[in-house]
Amino acid sequence: MKIKYLLFALFLMFTLHSCVVLSTKKYKSMLAQRDSLTTRTQTLEAQVSALKADSARLTGEIAKLKSDLADSQDNLAKLKGNYNDLNNNLSSTNSKVNQLSADLKKREQRLKEVEDILRKRDEATNALKDKLQKALLGFQQSGLSVDIRNGKVYVSLTDKLLFPSGSIVIDEKGKAALKQLAAVLNKEPDINMAVEGHTDDKKVINLGQIKDNWDLSVLRATSVTRYLTEVENIDPKRLTATGKSQYQPIDPTDSNEARAKNRRIEIVLTPKLDELYNLIKN
Repeated sequence: MKIKYLLFALFLMFTLHSCVVLSTKKYKSMLAQRDSLTTRTQTLEAQVSALKADSARLTGEIAKLKSDLADSQDNLAKLKGNYNDLNNNLSSTNSKVNQLSADLKKREQRLKEVEDILRKRDEATNALKDKLQKALLGFQQSGLSVDIRNGKVYVSLTDKLLFPSGSIVIDEKGKAALKQLAAVLNKEPDINMAVEGHTDDKKVINLGQIKDNWDLSVLRATSVTRYLTEVENIDPKRLTATGKSQYQPIDPTDSNEARAKNRRIEIVLTPKLDELYNLIKN
């Protein structure tokens, strides 16, 4: 607008100064020039306005691009942080997996060792059972049996084979059976023995110092233990004597035959498992 006013003022001054001498043709020519300048000025002003608008628009776009760039850089930094965290977690997970794999291999090795020991125990148990059955074959018709239960060898002797009725003194037939048993066990130093006395459920009557079935079961067990250690020279450290009274019957039915089965001495033979215990402990 300032340019327009300045041009118009110059035009007026020139016109006033030259009005006396200007011809009509010259005057029209000057008006045409004025109009042309006005048009050009308007055009320039429009262009300037357009440029200002473009400049403002570009300034806004630049500001938005800068903001978007800042956001993108923040997101990139977060992504890098997340990537680093995931990478660290992956490394930690791989380390844990490797450790677990190593622990699993150790456990598998330990399990294999335990299985080998148990297999050897079972083999030894079966071999011991076979030896005892052969050695005691002559007494099996008299109430002696050998079997395996829970990895242990059970030598079961009925009371008729060992004791007179109501007695805790071993008779000759019982001593003969125990002698044959001891001959095998003295050659098997890695076998521990538990001598268990069992009775039927009838109450003890008129047996002097023996007050009840507990006494009878314990004293019969100690009689057998004493014979094996003092007469047959089995190491006492390998034996334990216990009384079970009437509370672990083989046959719980109420009959004379069942009671006869329940009155017995059971010698429980267990292979020493020091190797297995040490393995488990370690």
